[in-house]
Formats: sequence, structure tokens, C-alpha cells
Amino acid sequence: MYQAAVPVVRQALDQALVLLDHATPDQLAARLHPNMFDCATQFQLVAGFALRATFPLVGRDVPELSSGKDAPALRDALLRAQAEVSALTPADFAEAGKRRIQHRAGFADLDQSGTAYLQHFALPNLWFHLSMAFAILRAEGALVGKAEFDGLHRYPEGFSW
Repeated sequence: MYQAAVPVVRQALDQALVLLDHATPDQLAARLHPNMFDCATQFQLVAGFALRATFPLVGRDVPELSSGKDAPALRDALLRAQAEVSALTPADFAEAGKRRIQHRAGFADLDQSGTAYLQHFALPNLWFHLSMAFAILRAEGALVGKAEFDGLHRYPEGFSW
């Protein structure tokens, strides 16, 4: 379960930091729709879901993060989440697949196996909020693309779809 969780979460956090480097204060305040979270909140949720995706699996309380919405506070939250997740070891996950995770998804109370929790709730939500931060930045004119989003794609300078 460690391999299914920690490297994926670390990649999302790494890319959140890359995307954050492209964000202006106005872009952090922007939203895709009036009833959606702003970009800064999306970054906060990435940091939070990084911890929510891992700590319940190892039977530990999810650490609290700062709630600041400016770039330095968001960077601190992402870096703290990165450090907390990076400190987890494969041995910490020994019982993860056997755990039952009781949690809330919006207004729904859920009870999931550790595997179902990770695969069907935690990781999809982590990547959803990273996607929303990316989409807001892109919609607001930030020069970001797939390479900044996933850290895997590469394109020539000036290339665009």
C-alpha cells in the first residue's frame, strides 16, 4: 500500500509546488465558477488531501496545516505535507489494507476498506483539487501545461495545443 500511496502523493505535491510558482496573487483569488473554491483553496486542499490520503491508512491522526492563502503560506503547507508524507515508511503501511476508514465525503458518511479509501476516494480527490488549481491558473493566463501538471510530459519551447 505504501507504493500505491506515498509516491503518488509526493508527485502531486511536487507538481502543486511547480504550479504555485506560476501563480500570481490575482490568480490565487480566481475561481472557475462563482460557487467553486478559489485557486488558493484548491492548493490548500491538495496539501490536506495528501495527508488525508496517507495518515488514516497508517492509523494516525491527520496533521493540521496552516490556513493562509497567500503564496508563502501555501508553499509552507505543501512543503509541510511533503515532509510529513515523506517521513512515512513502508512498515507504517503494514496494516493499511486491513483497516476500515470511516470518514465524510461532503455530507456522506463512508466506511471503506483501506484500499477502497485510497483508490476510490483519497487519490481521486487529491488529483481533482490539483486539476482545479491547474485549470484556474490556465484559465487566468498562467503559462502552465501538462509538463507542469504531471512533471512527466515535455514539449518544445513555445509549443501549445
